[in-house]
Amino acid sequence: MFEASRAKALNQLDNFIENNLAEYSRLRNFDFGPEKRSNVSCLSPYITHGIINEKEVIQKSLNKFSFSKNEKFIQEVLWRTYWKGWLELRPNVWTDYLSELNQIKNELQNNEDYLSAIDGKTNIDCFNEWVKELKDNNYLHNHTRMWFASIWIFTLELPWQLGAEFFMQHLYDGDAASNTLGWRWVAGVQTQGKHYLASEWNIKKFTNNRFQNIKLNENAPPKVSEKSYQIIKQDFKNPPNIENKNLLIFENNLSFEITDFKDNNLKKIYLVSNSNENRSIKLSEKLVKFKSLLINDQEQRLKDRSIDCQIIDISEIINIENCFGLYPTVGENLDFINSNNLKISFLYRNLDQLAWQYCNKGFFNFKNYIPKIVSTFN
Repeated sequence: MFEASRAKALNQLDNFIENNLAEYSRLRNFDFGPEKRSNVSCLSPYITHGIINEKEVIQKSLNKFSFSKNEKFIQEVLWRTYWKGWLELRPNVWTDYLSELNQIKNELQNNEDYLSAIDGKTNIDCFNEWVKELKDNNYLHNHTRMWFASIWIFTLELPWQLGAEFFMQHLYDGDAASNTLGWRWVAGVQTQGKHYLASEWNIKKFTNNRFQNIKLNENAPPKVSEKSYQIIKQDFKNPPNIENKNLLIFENNLSFEITDFKDNNLKKIYLVSNSNENRSIKLSEKLVKFKSLLINDQEQRLKDRSIDCQIIDISEIINIENCFGLYPTVGENLDFINSNNLKISFLYRNLDQLAWQYCNKGFFNFKNYIPKIVSTFN
């Protein structure tokens, strides 16, 4: 479903806007099955890796329709930006998640219910089908992710932390913010006391009655967390001069030619690959290969522009001097940098500098600022 190239991403974007954007708001919640995805854009694996960016997607959508007709689509595109900003202001949520996950895995790694869930051998047909789809296609419809997480937490009664890990191991568009916070939200610990409960009627309606045997716990209370997180004030300012420096590019910014820094005179670009050896959450072989192919695609595009570049393993950045890095955001890459006490000056996207200041509260508050955010780059 997802060819690992910018050319393919742009083709998919143009095709969606031309043929399916008009019906997005009406049809976006339907999961018609993995062979029928035209009602959603399927751009998230590319946006996650920076192959295309939110600004590109939104600008092209606004070239087709007005903001009011595009509003729901634009909101969904910027959800990922919002989640990242929310986590940047509370990075301990990610640190605590990894700590909890490590403890839970030690306790439940041989648990029969857990093993049945990740093998798709439960007594819930739709869930089993989604496990297969996740492993086969490395993608799930957004509505289905909510159903999946709810069934995992409230019907199968498994820890949300293990479910979030399972998604991160397979999803092409998995990132620390969207994935972790999405699972927290379903469980009821992101917005304390507010959880998401999947129901038989909702699944049947939005899958066009594709599934039978959907017996769920539809009355479960939300999960409870004793932890609360205060905002940590952050400075997302860029250094005044980056000329003639080396630049590190991580897996979330793999289209240098459309970044805010494309016109700077750089010494050399290093494309940073992060192997499972350095990750807390070990990725599936298909996901590792997808990331590798995207990095290779970026390397080729840079070489086509006669830009000096090289692919390196993240462990090698310890040896690179006089460098800046496109900010990798909270997650595995930043964890490696921090755990090795590497002093790297980061470069932040203009979009993030603007949007993240509005991520101190919930999405409904953030939503009020979307017209302002969009107007600055459109």
